[in-house]
Amino acid sequence: MSATRLQLLSHRNVPLLSRGPNELLAGGGPRVRTLTSQTLSSSSPGRALSSLSATRRGLPKEKMSENGVLSRAKVLTIDTMNPTVKKVEYAVRGPIVLRAVELERELSEGMKKPFSEVIKANIGDAHAMGQQPITFFRQVLALCSYPELLNDSTFPEDAKSRARRILQSCGGNSMGALQLVFQGIDSVRQDVARYIERRDGGVPCDPDDIYLTTGASDGIVTMLKLLVCGEGATRTGVMISIPQYPLYSAALAELGAVQINYYLNEEKCWSMDISELQRALDEARRHCNPRALCVINPGNPTGQVQSRQCIEDVIRFAANERLLLMADEVYQDNVYAEGCQFHSFKKVLFEMGPEYSDTVELVSFHSTSKCYMGECGFRGGYMEIINMDDEVKAQLTKLVSVRLCPPVPGQALMDLVVNPPQPGEPSHDNFIKERTATLSALAEKAKLTEQVLNTIQGISCNPVQGAMYSFPRITIPEKAIQEAMDKGQEPDMFYCMKMLEETGICLVPGSGFGQTDGTYHFRMTILPPTDKLTILLNKVKEFHQKFTQQYS
Repeated sequence: MSATRLQLLSHRNVPLLSRGPNELLAGGGPRVRTLTSQTLSSSSPGRALSSLSATRRGLPKEKMSENGVLSRAKVLTIDTMNPTVKKVEYAVRGPIVLRAVELERELSEGMKKPFSEVIKANIGDAHAMGQQPITFFRQVLALCSYPELLNDSTFPEDAKSRARRILQSCGGNSMGALQLVFQGIDSVRQDVARYIERRDGGVPCDPDDIYLTTGASDGIVTMLKLLVCGEGATRTGVMISIPQYPLYSAALAELGAVQINYYLNEEKCWSMDISELQRALDEARRHCNPRALCVINPGNPTGQVQSRQCIEDVIRFAANERLLLMADEVYQDNVYAEGCQFHSFKKVLFEMGPEYSDTVELVSFHSTSKCYMGECGFRGGYMEIINMDDEVKAQLTKLVSVRLCPPVPGQALMDLVVNPPQPGEPSHDNFIKERTATLSALAEKAKLTEQVLNTIQGISCNPVQGAMYSFPRITIPEKAIQEAMDKGQEPDMFYCMKMLEETGICLVPGSGFGQTDGTYHFRMTILPPTDKLTILLNKVKEFHQKFTQQYS
């Protein structure tokens, strides 16, 4: 030990726990004594500490390598890492996707496969699947990123006007500046509030209730962090739909919360059932403290659009059972089926009157990643909080401030989504044309997917009413189920992995989202261009027929 280090120790006490016979408390517990410079040997100050084991000094143990050389073990190992992280699973980017990436690399290296390309139909990444960005959005973002372009006459004036307004709201008139309002840029939150008021037929929205987020996922995880507390039977439980988007189960696992499954009714187009909610809640109360109910509408992975009556019933259920509602509404523009309509939870809540609108705690989420925008990479989003306790709201603001602010380009894009070109502005007609074309194409592909899948014996698919996915039910022969179990795989994982290896099509097995015992599914996005989607569906049909014949 250096003389300097010894001097530092001499001026402060280092607590040690001792259980010596003369140092026990009356109750038999450990007593704290102190290690001072007098305790250390002045003639050999390093000897006292070196006599302590490596473990007691907080150092990793040393181990002998094969060649006889001592090597220090890692501080962070699979055994010493956070155990809740090891429980996290995220099927959308699981082993199937990893193998798809390997296959792409093998193809690029010239290896022969029974297919010429890997078609990734596993994820709702619209632009990766060929969807074109909205011109106006990219023009404004380009102007914000490189303000010199404001002098370029090729950009329309309404795009320049939006860009100037966004830049004026940024520190130093730059999107590169850290924004000091941690809830998000003021002008953007004001535009979000006005958008919500228009969407919900005039229901008031306070910009102070808006928090801009790094995509909707960030807001969802933040709210779950606020909710989770307690131990044992008092540990927070959160109700999530099955099938579910794996973000929810992953976040709950990481936070050590209790996942409470309620099952959507596949026979009724994946609708919610109040009696099923009640069953799940009553069972959960035996071992945890249920505090929140999560709803995804339109649904992921199931593609259903809940009716207004269903939403009203869910709100009434949450009120009666004192549950906070979390409404994941990122697909609110993605509604395709005739007779279906998106109803925001907030609008229905306020239409039910003060008995509910003044009491039910609701947090709703939206994003730039889905709908007609598909701008997943910009990570823009917002959440709106309703009826939150003022002290909790202050804690929420503190929590988001720790992460400084969401990406400013994502905030700017969110502003454009909620404040697009208006009638009479130069970009309006082209914006409407592009928006309509994108949503119309998605509607056609939703119908095509349902129709083709339902022609395949052993596959049944509910109507894709909204969102970006189909979640068909598949029949897997008993022989294939047994082979999958012998390999330690879920049967639908075995099915999807074989499809990937034989056709190059990357889907996600239903077991990654949850499903009723004894049933099997896969999730497939409807995002590929129509010609590629047609090829994909035909390949699925050929594979399923071959697979069924092989294992019958």
